[in-house]
Amino acid sequence: MSGLFTTLNSSVKALNAHSRAIETAGRNLANVNNTAYARQRVLYGDRGTVVTAEGAQSLGIEALGIQQLRDGLLDRQVMRELGLQSAYTAEQSAYQRAQAGLGQNIDRSGAASAAGASSGTGGLGAALDDYFNAFQSLASRPTDTGERQALLQKSQILVDRFQQADARLGQVQADLDSQIAGNVSDVNTLLANIADLNNQIGRVEIGRPGSAVDLRDQRQARLEELAALVPIETRPGTDGQVNVVMRDAANADVVLVDNATVTGPVAFTGTGLTGGASATGLAFSSGAVAGALTARGGAVQTLRTALDNLARQLVTSVNAAYNPGATVGADYFNGAGLTAGTIRLTAGLTAAGIRAGSAAAGDNSLALAVADVANLVFSTAGGDAVDGTLGQHFSGAVSNLGQALAGVNTRLSDQDSITQLVKSQRDGVSGVSLDEEMADLVRFQRAFQASSRVFSIVDELMDTVVNRLGRG
Repeated sequence: MSGLFTTLNSSVKALNAHSRAIETAGRNLANVNNTAYARQRVLYGDRGTVVTAEGAQSLGIEALGIQQLRDGLLDRQVMRELGLQSAYTAEQSAYQRAQAGLGQNIDRSGAASAAGASSGTGGLGAALDDYFNAFQSLASRPTDTGERQALLQKSQILVDRFQQADARLGQVQADLDSQIAGNVSDVNTLLANIADLNNQIGRVEIGRPGSAVDLRDQRQARLEELAALVPIETRPGTDGQVNVVMRDAANADVVLVDNATVTGPVAFTGTGLTGGASATGLAFSSGAVAGALTARGGAVQTLRTALDNLARQLVTSVNAAYNPGATVGADYFNGAGLTAGTIRLTAGLTAAGIRAGSAAAGDNSLALAVADVANLVFSTAGGDAVDGTLGQHFSGAVSNLGQALAGVNTRLSDQDSITQLVKSQRDGVSGVSLDEEMADLVRFQRAFQASSRVFSIVDELMDTVVNRLGRG
């Protein structure tokens, strides 16, 4: 009789174990499209044996717990690749906005297109060409009032294009500052979330390592979101918790999350980030913040500086050609406006006041001198603001931006492939397979049915022993 009770109890334990396995397989199937979910499986264990009068009796199996199928190495690799992908994406977006702000089309090779530095109908380069062409036309017809009016119009368009390009590039940099500030706010929110999840995991996993599988999924998702913003690394904490660190300029760890505590908020200084208990300067190698900072202080600022140098050389050279005697008030451009944002025509300049020459009515010497500025070759070694002609300098500035954009496009394309490859490798370990889960579901259902059958047979035997034996 005791053997029947032992078998009945074993059947109950088996039913519970198989029921939990069916539930786990169903959960896996429900999360087949959840990228933050890691596949789970039930760990079976033998409850051992017990010796009775009838001999040794197995106590059957039981579900010891749920195991989460994760590979820590692949998780860390995914975080690194996501960080690089986000950095290139942020950099690409900034260069595209800078291109739009410049008003120049740049082809895939990084060169200015037909609407670029030397020809076309739009952009600063076309306005520069139109300006010198207008002076050339005035030299051909120095007494023509219409030519003077056209020149004044082209001159104002050139000034406006300079100022608009500088303002738009400045707005791109301001937008990047706002983007970084928003990213930093997100970083601090994620750090707090990770610390809170650490706290919950630590409470659940005291004496039961690895049991807080759903909380671990949530934490890994937050870690990957954080890695897409800043380059983080994780270190093992206590009771299943993790410490989140970044590196400083000396490549030393700066702890941002210590188990369930955020050691110090991350802050944007205007040129970089600080974080940790002592507000240490943080190094950058990946993440959206790194990409935005690279673009903001790199190609975008380089382009603004190039435009400032172009404006300076244009103003000084044109004024020297147009007003060779340096007569006060006779310059073409205001001599105080030596940047792209401040360039302007001299005050009170009108079409009637534009001079084609300095002698007789038909003199065109000044107009020819200004038109020839377009062909002058400058050298920074000789004290000039640019190298080469004005057109060459502008074309080079545009090409530098184009090359930066083309380069980051290539790197982003390659990085997308690498990221997808690493994610696929992780999915091979942690992802849910419909085929495998359906097979497991059928297997666990059959095991449950078998245990149910054993339970029914033992129940019938006990009914026979208790209620039917001995009746005459």
